[in-house]
Amino acid sequence: MKVLLLFGLVAVALAELTKFEGEKVFRLKPTTDEHVTLIKDLARNVEVDFWSPESAELVTIDINVDIHIPVAHTSMVYTILNQSDMEHEIMIEDLQAQIEAQMDGPKVSPRSHTYTKYNSWNKIEAWMVSITSANSALMSRQVIGNTYEGRPMHLLKIGKQTGTTKPAIFLDCGIHAREWISPAFCQWFVKEAVSTYGTDSAMTSLLDQMDVYVLPVLNVDGYDYTWKSNRMWRKTRKPSSSSCVGTDLNRNFDAGWCIIGASRNPCSDTYCGSKAESEIETKNVADFIRRNKSTIKAYLTVHSYSQLLLFPYSYTYDLAADHAELMSVAQGACTALTGMYGTKYTAGPGAATIYPCAGGSDDWAYDLGVKYSFTFELRDDGTHGFLLPESQIKPTCEETMLAVKHIADYVQKNPY
Repeated sequence: MKVLLLFGLVAVALAELTKFEGEKVFRLKPTTDEHVTLIKDLARNVEVDFWSPESAELVTIDINVDIHIPVAHTSMVYTILNQSDMEHEIMIEDLQAQIEAQMDGPKVSPRSHTYTKYNSWNKIEAWMVSITSANSALMSRQVIGNTYEGRPMHLLKIGKQTGTTKPAIFLDCGIHAREWISPAFCQWFVKEAVSTYGTDSAMTSLLDQMDVYVLPVLNVDGYDYTWKSNRMWRKTRKPSSSSCVGTDLNRNFDAGWCIIGASRNPCSDTYCGSKAESEIETKNVADFIRRNKSTIKAYLTVHSYSQLLLFPYSYTYDLAADHAELMSVAQGACTALTGMYGTKYTAGPGAATIYPCAGGSDDWAYDLGVKYSFTFELRDDGTHGFLLPESQIKPTCEETMLAVKHIADYVQKNPY
């Protein structure tokens, strides 16, 4: 009886997993206002999952528009695109096949955590506990609050214990649930920090003089949901007053909240929430940074995809007071990154470099007084989009480490 019950539970769990057989990701290249209007009309009439930019409102001429179309609408979208004179191509022929192909890393025991594979939330949580206890002289762990569904938000603190308060860098990953390469980088960073301390002069100097706070997964509920139910989920999991679920945490910070590039529609992927910091996950992070703002000197948040290194502002086209310095640091970090594998990154303020959007965590941290505030958009350029293969985890993390170390070194040498 127990065995039958177990099989029944497994069947239910498998049945709930959203499949994407035959679904395609198109890249559209609008060059006229008519093209932009066509894309916006399409989004109104068909269920469109915007990969880049993040919503129909953000579509403008001369940017690549990557959209995922459900299989029921594929032939209609084909017809519309072929009848228009807009340049377009298929980036991903079969989304389900791409999801399955993503797991091309080394085969390991299903229970073990490894840095060159994507790890489920349960594995990441167990890893955080074990790596902290194994490196207790250099690391500590605290829970800064729970998520909407009650999962703990573990924050790791890495740095030599000196008995005095040190300046710090705050690094978070996984604000958007489907951007799996992001939490993979935070795990890699922690590994590198503890394994190269004492041998790598830059890392040793950093951890002797500063502390680094690492939040490996900010949107824990959403991340867990991408593993168990819907790989393409982006938002949190708190239901809104409508029948729709979730808020975009990177539209929920109190930085020009919801004035541009965000939606008040709870069904939108860029829903800004009912008010700034309406989401417990946003509030937990913001409260921690506010409590420690006298020591936190840099804020780094990691997303994907697009190969960009952005800094404030995104909610306005106005340049930040520290624009020249932030641009110089970002360009130096991009040069360091490119030096390893030749991966090209673009640096610049968010609004002008990609598109304007309000409520972002980097703008909020900067306005709070954290001068060195940067957003990474990791690999790739859209070939795999959010489904970067595991075989690219190691090179992506290696090159990103160079950029992060460049920023950290600069922050260390330029106190304020």
